[in-house]
Amino acid sequence: MDLATFVQLFVNGLGKGAVYALLALGFVIIFKATEVVNFAHGSLVLVGGYVVYALKDTLGWPAAALVGIVSAALAGLILERGLLANARSADHNSLALLTIGVDVIITEEIVRRVGADIPFIGDPYDSQPIQLAGVTIFRTQAIALVVGAVLITAFFLAFRFSNWGVAMRAQAENKEAAALMGIRSSRVTATAWLVAGALAGVAVLFMATQDFSGAGLGRGTHAIALIAFPAAILGGLDSTAGAIVGGLIVGVTEALTSANVDFLPFLGPEFSKSAVFLVMLVVLVIRPSGLFGTKELSRV
Repeated sequence: MDLATFVQLFVNGLGKGAVYALLALGFVIIFKATEVVNFAHGSLVLVGGYVVYALKDTLGWPAAALVGIVSAALAGLILERGLLANARSADHNSLALLTIGVDVIITEEIVRRVGADIPFIGDPYDSQPIQLAGVTIFRTQAIALVVGAVLITAFFLAFRFSNWGVAMRAQAENKEAAALMGIRSSRVTATAWLVAGALAGVAVLFMATQDFSGAGLGRGTHAIALIAFPAAILGGLDSTAGAIVGGLIVGVTEALTSANVDFLPFLGPEFSKSAVFLVMLVVLVIRPSGLFGTKELSRV
């Protein structure tokens, strides 16, 4: 692998990593607010993508993309308000299983509606590479990196300085004490699902493209969305900063291991997905709580 190829793969990997970071951030936000792992995150991605696919010819791509992001956010809110909020007495494992059931139902319905088309929805930028100093950079990944950086910065500013961010951090630290201070848990939780859904809606605009993986809107995109779960685990499931680092690590690892190298014949696109989980396993063996996760202390 020459230097130009390495730079190309690394930069494109950062673009993918930015998308994984947005999805991993969605996992972490919901977990911090509810201590529930949302396995329906992939279906929120498909909801946003399907709305874009259904409306882009009528409204135009920009307006359809905006409606898709809002739809994914509302889908997350409806899932939380309609199902999880009415099952507060259930333990966290049962609620996680509930999200798996929801994920299967929504995914199957969207796949049925899309049919055999498997459309790509990144109309303005898909399959338009950028040549820069002899390095080919996919425009999808370049735009994803910029959009991801802007959204992640905005999130951390809101998380640090807004009333919602303060309430979220307080509830994650001590839910009972936060309630005594007048913080409404239901409002914090609902907002967390709303934000996570919106991030999923943004992510699908880059995922269902030829440049990202060649998988159009369908089961392939859903499977790709679940790769963000190892990113969240790798960084630490209760760490927002860890979600970003984990997403970037996963994106770069996937990109670099997808290249064919003469002296490493096992590398290639088929191995890249396994490589992501291998990295996660190595990190968890060394740090079971993830790179930035909170270590649980138990009194003996």
